[in-house]
Amino acid sequence: MDKTVPARLGAGKYLLVTSFRRNGTPVATPVWVVRDGDALGVWTVADSGKAKRIRARADVLVGPCDVRGHPTGDQIPATAESTDAATVARYRQLLKRKYGVLGRLSLLGSRLRRGPDGTVGIRVTFDS
Repeated sequence: MDKTVPARLGAGKYLLVTSFRRNGTPVATPVWVVRDGDALGVWTVADSGKAKRIRARADVLVGPCDVRGHPTGDQIPATAESTDAATVARYRQLLKRKYGVLGRLSLLGSRLRRGPDGTVGIRVTFDS
């Protein structure tokens, strides 16, 4: 894998994460993304469909997209996994820094609606 992939995808505003249902049907979802070393970090609602699908099946496709989820580049195979509470907190801080006022408002609204445990972090890694 090209070592610039995490940097390039992490620098984008949106990431298209395609997870798979148990029957193999792909479901693509645009999400905010942050860089997490050689991986990418995504933040989502704990009981969202994408979080459930990733817990059941870790293989995903990721690539750049626009706000509506239209791909703007190639989709790349990757592995996704839920993270621990400390990583979720770190992802929240990175999202605040990257997305500014909109990020802060989204995180605050989520915390008020769902509480601190209502969201999870998803770490996306790439094969070497």
